[in-house]
Parts: sequence; structure tokens; C-alpha cells
Amino acid sequence: MTATPAEPGAAPALWRGEHGPVTIGIVSLITLMAFEGIGTATAMPVIARELDALGAYTWAFSGFVMASLLSMVAGGLWCDAAGPRRPLVAGVAAFVAGALVAGFAPTLPVLVGGRILQGLGAGVVIVATYVLIARAYPEELRPKAFSVLSAAWVIPALVGPLIAGWLADSVTWRAVFWLVPLFVIPPVLLLFPRLGAFDGGVPQPHARPRLIAGVVAAVGLLACQDGVLRLSVLGGLEAVVGLVLVAVSVRRLLPAGALRMRRGLASSVMMRGFLAGSFFAAEVFVPLALIETRGISTTAAGLILAMSAAFWSVGSFAQSRLPAELDRAAAVRLGAVIVAVAIASLPISIVTSLPPWVAGVSWAVGALGMGLAFPSIAVQVMRLSPVEDQGMNSAAIQVTDSVFCVLVLCVLGFGHALAVASGGATVATYVLLWLAAAAVAGVGALVAGRMKPSLSA
Repeated sequence: MTATPAEPGAAPALWRGEHGPVTIGIVSLITLMAFEGIGTATAMPVIARELDALGAYTWAFSGFVMASLLSMVAGGLWCDAAGPRRPLVAGVAAFVAGALVAGFAPTLPVLVGGRILQGLGAGVVIVATYVLIARAYPEELRPKAFSVLSAAWVIPALVGPLIAGWLADSVTWRAVFWLVPLFVIPPVLLLFPRLGAFDGGVPQPHARPRLIAGVVAAVGLLACQDGVLRLSVLGGLEAVVGLVLVAVSVRRLLPAGALRMRRGLASSVMMRGFLAGSFFAAEVFVPLALIETRGISTTAAGLILAMSAAFWSVGSFAQSRLPAELDRAAAVRLGAVIVAVAIASLPISIVTSLPPWVAGVSWAVGALGMGLAFPSIAVQVMRLSPVEDQGMNSAAIQVTDSVFCVLVLCVLGFGHALAVASGGATVATYVLLWLAAAAVAGVGALVAGRMKPSLSA
């Protein structure tokens, strides 16, 4: 069935009437999660030095992502069976609890434990939000809704790095986590009372095997991360075993043919991984590289990340103007090309005498590509998904994000840990890390055309 193009007043319709409170609640909740995530990325160089964990720098990020993978699988199944209300409540509770644990962490293992708990909550929240958008808005409003969801990152991306950098330099990095419980109250009071209208669903027939597969995938990613950071033959074997576990388990978590990049839904889901893996893994090292090689402050490094916010919003707005029924393969390919070029240009900020803020230009351009591609992928997946599979396929998008992010972080983390063990990361270290991340986005650009279903499908 072909969707009716959105009317000129479609965007305002998101903010008024029955949709208004849901939209405001979603935006507030995602804004909070975005602030915490961006704040952690900004403050992490300070955290790693204080906890004496520079060699294990990527654990705080990959632990969060691995946990979110498992909760995305469980959350998707839960949403399909019962609706998004209870999963969303549980996810928010876990996210807040994890923030408190991380904020009081005396050592790196405790910090990672808090981040894992946060990841469990965040994974459920994201999947439940996708399902809520699919159930609360008609098809012609969904591109606008996903655009608003992306726009919810704008304010955190603008002010989050500045606030987090100032807190880490002048107060304490722990305040980045301590702020979460306070600011979660308004969206909870606004959104949760209205979620009952979207209860109900049909349990997936293969829920238990999918949940087991999620556990195996998380264990596999854990083995990959732990193995590569051991910097030993035994660690290498552990990483290989983990990679095998991931490859075997994700076949049950993704649409049929995903690993073979089958045209249509399968490739649409996989594209999120290429983009997420490249962009977010590269982002992990932006503040650290600039602080270590150019000697700038944490606040200044945060400001460079903040420059990307408006551009992500511009890209997201551009895709929202496309008709809801339009195939999004071309838009995603363009976004992937932009991301690849932007990441590949990051080394200019550390190999030349140009001011460090040129990294902000590269990152802003990359964010433009992400804003164009990320919502387009979500629209494409929802467009190609039957109603009864929306939760499962929403989870599949997030699973792909998690798997690619951790695997790319494993590769980059190995390179960084090896450099630290050999005397310290250098300019050449970060150049190689960023070029590797850019290559992942480049591969995504090459295969983006397969998002378009075959004519015989």
C-alpha cells in the first residue's frame, strides 16, 4: 500500500493534539540520554587518567554497547508481545541506576559495570521508542518523527560537551553521571501515563532462540574486546572464538540474508552497522587525540564535538522532506560517502599546523551525512516491515549498530592499546585509527544500493 505524502502541516501535527505529549516526552528522554552519552565521550580522557585505565580506554564504550545489544533483543521481543510501555519503564530505571553506579565508581571495573547497566537500559529505551513511533504516528508522519528523534541530539551535542568538559576540568567528571536522575523526572511524568494506549501485541514465535542468540552474541563481543586488549597470542585466540560466536548468533537476530547483504530489508538493517561502526568508533578517539597531540583542554575538545550538532540536524531535516514512500537507498549512499570523507579528513587536525578546531569542521560534515542517512535507514526498515515485525526489526537495527560498533572499536582499541603498551599513542596512531574507521563507511557507501528491494520481491 502506498503512503499518502505528508501534508504541509505534518511537522506541527507532531507537537499538538494527541501526538504532542508523546513527541515532547520522547524528545526529552532521548535528549537526556544523548547528553549523558556525549558527556561521557568528552570526559573519558579525564576519567581514564584518574582511574589509571588509558590502555583499556575503549572498555567504557564497548561495555555499554555490548549490554545494549542484549537488551535490544529482549526489548524488541517484549515490545512485540506487550507493547512499548513496560519495556520503556524498565529501560529508564536501569539507565538511571547505571548512571549512579558509574558516578560513584572508584575503579574502572565498577565504572564499566555502571556503563553495562546503562547499556541494558538504553537498548530497551531505543527499541521501545522506535516501536512507539511506529504505533503512535501514521505512516506519513513517521519521517518527521524520526527527524525529530535525530533533532533531539542537537541541544545535547551543542551544550553537552561544553558542560561535561567544564565539569571534568573544574568540578568532577562524576557529575556527568549524577545529573541523569534529576533530569529524567520531567519526561517520565509526561510520557509514561500515556503509554497504556499502545499496549498489546503478539509474541514472536521464536522468541526464546532469539534471546539465547542475543546472550551468545553479547558473550562473543565480550570475548572479542577482552581478547584484543590482552595483546597476546592467547588473547588473539579468545578474540577469534568471540568473533565466531558473534557470526553464528547474529544470524538469528537479523533478517534473513542480512550477512549476505540480501536486497531490501536485510541490507537496510545492515547499513546502520556500517555507519554506526565507523562514525561512533572514530568519535571515541577525537577528544583523546586532540588532548594528547595538540594539548587542548577537555572543554575545548568538547567544543569541537559540539560543532557537529547543527549539521546533524540539517541532514535529518533534509531527509524528512523526502516523501514517506520514497526508497531511501540513494539518500543513505550519499550520507555514507559524506561520512567516509569526513572521517578521512580528521588527521588534518593533528598532522598539520592548522588550528585544532579544523577537526570540528570534519566532524560537522560527518554529522551532516549521519543526519541524512540514519533516519533514512529507520524509515526504510519500517516501510519494509510488517506491523507484527516492527519491534523485532527495530531491535535488529540496534543489534547491527552494537555489533559493528564493538567490532570496529575492538580493531581500533587493539591499535591504541598496542601503541600505549609500546610507549604511548602518537600522531601516526590516531591517523591510522581514523583511516580504518573511514574505510568502514566507504564499504557502506559501496553496498548502500542494495537497500532497494529487487523488482521481483
